[in-house]
Amino acid sequence: MTLQNLLPANWQFDTTQLNPIDSDGKWLLPPLVDLCARLREPGHQSHGTLKSEGAAARKNGFLHVVIPPDTNPVLENGSLLAGLRERAYQDGGIYLHVLGAMTAGLEGEKPANMLGLKQGGIIGVSNARRKFANDDVLLQALDYAATYDIKVFFYPDEPSLSKNGVAHDGYIASYHGLAGIPWIAETVALSKQLLIVEETGVSAHFGQLTTKSSIDLIRWAKQRGLPVTCDVAMHQLHLTDDALIGFNALAYVLPPLRSNTDKKALQEGLQDGTIDAICSHHEPLAKTAKQAPFAECKPGISNFDTFMGLACQLVKEGVLTPTQLVEKIALNPAKIAGIEASYHQTGGAVLVDPRLTWTVTKESMMSQGKNTPFINSELTGKVEQVYF
Repeated sequence: MTLQNLLPANWQFDTTQLNPIDSDGKWLLPPLVDLCARLREPGHQSHGTLKSEGAAARKNGFLHVVIPPDTNPVLENGSLLAGLRERAYQDGGIYLHVLGAMTAGLEGEKPANMLGLKQGGIIGVSNARRKFANDDVLLQALDYAATYDIKVFFYPDEPSLSKNGVAHDGYIASYHGLAGIPWIAETVALSKQLLIVEETGVSAHFGQLTTKSSIDLIRWAKQRGLPVTCDVAMHQLHLTDDALIGFNALAYVLPPLRSNTDKKALQEGLQDGTIDAICSHHEPLAKTAKQAPFAECKPGISNFDTFMGLACQLVKEGVLTPTQLVEKIALNPAKIAGIEASYHQTGGAVLVDPRLTWTVTKESMMSQGKNTPFINSELTGKVEQVYF
């Protein structure tokens, strides 16, 4: 068995610096690109910082990280973004890519100054999981984005249907007396957004999809030639709402963990190319954030530290080949984020041992947030060395 070199042709990395004996049986990957992670700055440093989460990202193979705009303050001032990116590189050692606010203050009332944000270096705009006041605002925002060739990032959710839900609307939620979020809360929003994307011609990415029906809709949209891509969070490929049994708040995340049928559909969507990428949806939280009764806890899973182990599991289970995995966690995300040129220019590599078995503990996690349902689980596969 020898090193499996999964770097693209003409990649900027000198493989002669690797020790052939030490790298035997391992994978050499390009740096990972994450399409959605919350690093908790600015505004939520009690849960994490650019320094702590940047270091965790880098240690686990992520060199490029995209953050949504729902920070405090909201990312809607283009003149402030350069400083944020500089601090992410200096403090955390990562390249930060920013999604600007699609509407002013993310309040959904009127489009934000997207042109100013583009001039400030955003890679796209999003309203995160915040609602739009009405469909006319959504249409105006997408028209604005299309005019200036700005990609829009959606996290589909219809608030009138999801309401104050905290779990997938199914047997587990009912048994535990938890307010449910029906699958149509995602697909109703997605359907509407796809139709307006078709009308305006704007380039759109749909993040963190969770349901079989959503994947069917994206497949339909691609068949029609719409300029759309999508991703799924890594934990959705491994967990279902069964993880909530016993009010396990560590598995409380929005969008929620869905059914086994949905999980299988997500895996199939990866295999046939409907799903373009896998993101971490990293959301570190302080210990106290998960200690209240389930419905009063904060949603989120800390995912940087477990990402590669779960990625290797997808290969082990035959969901993806190593080459397909690289496309989903590195090459495709770079294309979607519009950073291909800089991504290839920065180069580097990540050495992964897909056979290394280890236990997830609080001590083994680099992230400031230890909130993961995989705590005390045994995973196989880990980033051994990063070369940036």
